[in-house]
Amino acid sequence: MNELTRLLGSIQCGDKTAFAELYEQMKKPLFTIILRITRDFVLAEDILQELFLKVFLSPPENIKNPRAYLCKMAHNLALDSVRRQKPEDNLDELDDSKHQVVQPQEDFETKLDIENAIMKLAQRERIIVTLHLNGGLKFREVAKMMEIPLGTVLWSYRKAIGQLRNILGGVE
Repeated sequence: MNELTRLLGSIQCGDKTAFAELYEQMKKPLFTIILRITRDFVLAEDILQELFLKVFLSPPENIKNPRAYLCKMAHNLALDSVRRQKPEDNLDELDDSKHQVVQPQEDFETKLDIENAIMKLAQRERIIVTLHLNGGLKFREVAKMMEIPLGTVLWSYRKAIGQLRNILGGVE
């Protein structure tokens, strides 16, 4: 039994410490997935809170891959939120400051450059890269989650990585 499975089982028994551990382990990858889909920091925080509230109130049972389950949940909640937005809500999408994530870290400029480069990718490529790198999912899991062929996921990932190299290398 892996650590996440153990934590979810403990949460089902009402263990708040297990919930805190799950939150600490998964908040960054799940937040990153949500943020890259919604492109809105505040909305991403709200969706992350909603996700963990759902897990706390109704923990999933008998999940083979809890990491993939939680990533899928984050993915679906973020997509639902984006779909619910009115077109006029997206008018401020040109404001680059909204897409920048402020994190106090040593290599802040590099991380900010990478985040800005990722935001320039098409949504599908951005989601694939995020699910694989930040979510820790295998390409097969990403394909299953997004309901697209494995070959498409692999091709899109390679394409996105090439675009990121070009953007970060100053070619684009």
